[in-house]
Amino acid sequence: MPNLKDQYFNLKNLFALLALLLFFGCASIQSPQGGPKDTKPPKVLSMTPKNQTRNFNAKKIIIEFDEYFNIKDEFKEFSISPDQEKLPVLKKRQKRLEIALQDSLEKNTTYTLNFGKAIADVNEGNVVKNLSYVFSTGPEIDSLSIGGKVINSLSDEPEKDATVMILPLERDTIFGKKRPSIYTTTDSAGTYKLNNLRKGTYKVYALKESGGGDKIYQQISDEVGFIKEPLVIDKNLDNINLQIFKELAPEFRVVDRKLNNDGSISIIFNQQLKSPKITVMDPPSVDVGKYVHFTKNNDTAKIWLKDLSFDSVKVAIQDQGKVLQTLNFTRGKKDTYTRDVIVNDNLSGGKLNPFQRFTLTFPFPMVSADPSKITLLEDSVKRTNFELVKDSVDQLKYYLLYPWKNKKTYDLKLGAGAFTAIFNAKNKDVSKKFTLESQDAYTTLVLNVTVPDTSKSYVVQFLTEKKDIIKFYPVNKNSKITFSKYPAGKYLLRVVYDDNKNGIWDTGSIKGGYQPEKVWYLKALLDLKPNWEREDPLVIPPPTP
Repeated sequence: MPNLKDQYFNLKNLFALLALLLFFGCASIQSPQGGPKDTKPPKVLSMTPKNQTRNFNAKKIIIEFDEYFNIKDEFKEFSISPDQEKLPVLKKRQKRLEIALQDSLEKNTTYTLNFGKAIADVNEGNVVKNLSYVFSTGPEIDSLSIGGKVINSLSDEPEKDATVMILPLERDTIFGKKRPSIYTTTDSAGTYKLNNLRKGTYKVYALKESGGGDKIYQQISDEVGFIKEPLVIDKNLDNINLQIFKELAPEFRVVDRKLNNDGSISIIFNQQLKSPKITVMDPPSVDVGKYVHFTKNNDTAKIWLKDLSFDSVKVAIQDQGKVLQTLNFTRGKKDTYTRDVIVNDNLSGGKLNPFQRFTLTFPFPMVSADPSKITLLEDSVKRTNFELVKDSVDQLKYYLLYPWKNKKTYDLKLGAGAFTAIFNAKNKDVSKKFTLESQDAYTTLVLNVTVPDTSKSYVVQFLTEKKDIIKFYPVNKNSKITFSKYPAGKYLLRVVYDDNKNGIWDTGSIKGGYQPEKVWYLKALLDLKPNWEREDPLVIPPPTP
């Protein structure tokens, strides 16, 4: 008689063995983990019919890649030129892209299928850039081309991934309304090339989109460049270069507006105003005692109203005495507001610039300050001979004046209620520790400027390495300018060819048909050493044509 117990253990061992085999079998087919990130886009292995086919009569085009891919933003990225009423249909089949032509084709015509950034690999989204397919329904293929470079008009840097488009002159009216069918994208050096063009007259544009990627110019967000005169393409053209710029809004508009949770009002404009003013039109009593703060560029206003008993207010935005727009703001009767008086300063890395006053900045207009609630220690010794001074214009600023000394450590304590803002809002305890930066850490540069034409005007600008403006000097003759008392470090020099003599760089306009003012950079980076004064020549060249 069989031993049931032995049979039970034999079955148990068999199941255990099978489980182990299954486990290790599954483990053996897992993909290896880690390794370098895939940065290569799909590669085209074949095109059927072949690219550049003449006497084309197929209904379907097949492009085979070396890996699986996705089709992204087909209706934004894919186009066919000349345009067709019924667009081709794109479908992916494993590693093949099938393009089914839906419309009839014109005789003796060269067609270009432009895929933009529509094709990308599955895993990392690496895009096949500037993929195109060209065919002709006749015996010849259009072979003209144009190429050039796109640069940023102000930074003078090449623009990567800018869209360069051409529009037949008779279709120029679609710019800014519909996307083009003939376009390409610039490479990392800002260069572009458009091939397989037919003889004709075109308008040329460059576009750097901040979002959306629909290749339709949006003035509020995009940068643009253009060739003013129509371009006749009857031969291959090189050096068709474009400068892109941010165009000023042609008409004033409020971009954003809100009643903040601290009771203030914020308004953002689409233009930099020259002489702005804010007035509460209704109720007029609320206009009394208001405080308005404009940003440096006069493109944003913040308003504090002392009287918040209103249900609604009507605010007028004015510039140079002219009312540009009126806005209505409403508040609920039970609305409550939170006001935190946060104290900011002009310290940098725990050090005070010896050529600047110690500055305290607040988020609300200040009403008063109580020096008795402020404690200043110099090397742990209490000092009382400091002075608090309110800015004569900017109600958001106070200055703490004291004969600061080198090699001393300062501890500043702003006790709760040391500063009182509107609505009786007060600061909480704040402590700051700092030293005075030595004057030896600062530098001076003297430039002997030579201008190419004394009938013209120029603006010499000192910039950070990130090309932010630190200081500028308008010049119209050979002169000497001094850049002094600035931290040692690396700086850039830029010259604006100030055509309209207004002392600033002016952008261009498509509607006005004019380009931005030209700029020139001193190619060498200025490395200014600490505790050092040097004198250099600056010979401004004539502007390039």
